[in-house]
Amino acid sequence: MPKTDQLPLYELMRGEIVESVHYGSIAVSDNQGRLVAWYGDPNTVAFLRSSAKPFQALPFIENNGPEECNLFPEEIALLCASHSGTDKHVKYLSTIQKKTGVMESELRCGIHAPFDEETAFRMRKQGEPLTPNRHNCSGKHTGMLAFANLQNWPKTDYFDPQNPVQKSIIRCFSEMCGVEKDAISIAIDGCSAPNFAIPLINTALAYARLCDPQDFSDTRAKACRSITSAMTRHPFMVGGPNRFDTQIMEATSGRILSKAGAEGYQALGIMAGGLGTNSPALGIAFKISDGDLKNRARPAVALEILDQLNALTIEEKTAMQSFGPSLSIENYRGIEIGFTRPTLKLNTIYSKQKSVNDHR
Repeated sequence: MPKTDQLPLYELMRGEIVESVHYGSIAVSDNQGRLVAWYGDPNTVAFLRSSAKPFQALPFIENNGPEECNLFPEEIALLCASHSGTDKHVKYLSTIQKKTGVMESELRCGIHAPFDEETAFRMRKQGEPLTPNRHNCSGKHTGMLAFANLQNWPKTDYFDPQNPVQKSIIRCFSEMCGVEKDAISIAIDGCSAPNFAIPLINTALAYARLCDPQDFSDTRAKACRSITSAMTRHPFMVGGPNRFDTQIMEATSGRILSKAGAEGYQALGIMAGGLGTNSPALGIAFKISDGDLKNRARPAVALEILDQLNALTIEEKTAMQSFGPSLSIENYRGIEIGFTRPTLKLNTIYSKQKSVNDHR
């Protein structure tokens, strides 16, 4: 059974019976740390996993890394990515490494098959060997190594929590999320780099600040805007074909930032003005308790949250309908045998925002 503070988010119906349920919690914050909306326990502590990547790239960017290395926006987006390992991703990654003096052999992310099924199939068919650059975290690791080069720091243990690269990242992340460094739980991610566990409300705060960094120094604010602009203008680099993060950022044309993490974690940011004139930036973070290993619930829950916040136009919801929020289920003969649907209802503190459709 789920923890008592985790509530039903998404369910599968077969006939008139609820066959399975995904539980979890949601937090929505503005950039001042005010809880705007929630469901379940907004103080649930969970690891961000790959939702942390924009913040892991932030110290390199605010220390003029892109300027020093002549990186283009699409290359900055790749530093924040969980990319699909397509040839396009690898081509851009190789260019970043040439510009920053990083060698692929220095990456300690490991090796796995590309997320993109067509690329993985072709590589298997042709006997093409897998290399670290196909790993979804290779952009993040390249950015860490590039930062070490930029600062003349040791590179052999760049992934160690005690390395100056990682200390800079945790300090920067602490400032963005509003949690003291010593209160952030640190463990090792699947790619061997440190990862962070904090309350959902603090991740939401960090994403709201990323989307509206007006209270930070000019240097930090410029770096945040560089990241959000790069990710939303080049969403393919952040994910790839048929990936939710990529498609929601494409559909919303820069208004919404999206970065998924493993084990049912998702973070999103709504840019200042994204809900209409003078609307505040908002950060969203949620965790699906069972890890959502088949990724059935997470995109649909994200869409339901955005819909309840009135953050999507009719056209945008239509463009994203293959991800939900409600989907029919067919068996292997193509017979519809059930459906999935969201069960969450956000609690809100402030008055309901106008729909983005009201501003058109």
